Amino acid sequence: MKMRHVRALAVFGIALVALTGARGSGGGGCDNHSSSGSSSSSGGSGSHHDSDNDSDNDDGNGTSGGSVSGGSSSANKALRDITIDTCAYDAATKNLTARITIKNDGVLDYDYDVTLKFKGTSATPATATTNDIAVAAGASKGVDLTTPYPGTGDGSEYTKCEVTRADRS
Repeated sequence: MKMRHVRALAVFGIALVALTGARGSGGGGCDNHSSSGSSSSSGGSGSHHDSDNDSDNDDGNGTSGGSVSGGSSSANKALRDITIDTCAYDAATKNLTARITIKNDGVLDYDYDVTLKFKGTSATPATATTNDIAVAAGASKGVDLTTPYPGTGDGSEYTKCEVTRADRS
């Protein structure tokens, strides 16, 4: 092979990589899947929720919000659609309550099933589940999850919430 052919192939290869993007790098290309598209698709754990100090509770018990775990795999897409807005003990009803928002950015309507765990210093687990929450494509829906308070105190041992399971179909 002549030197000019080798040079031509090298230039062609570089041009091809520059125009199409290197596979797995997240750069270039025309597939609209860049690595900087959303906070949960870049490296790390893909945590989706910011903590929230719920200071407007009637009982004055400000509790922090929660977290949603999930990475960039397709199995975690439902988790990334959920944000925990509030997480608190309701003294009037003696229930642990959480308010979540489900945001469906997709082009299809989905039904969501969500399990939320109330966490803190208590050894007694507390979870709340909701099923078949219909969210239209491009819409958001707020949902309240409630479970009876398993303790005898003021609920202060439950300091945050975490979505432990989320499915969409």
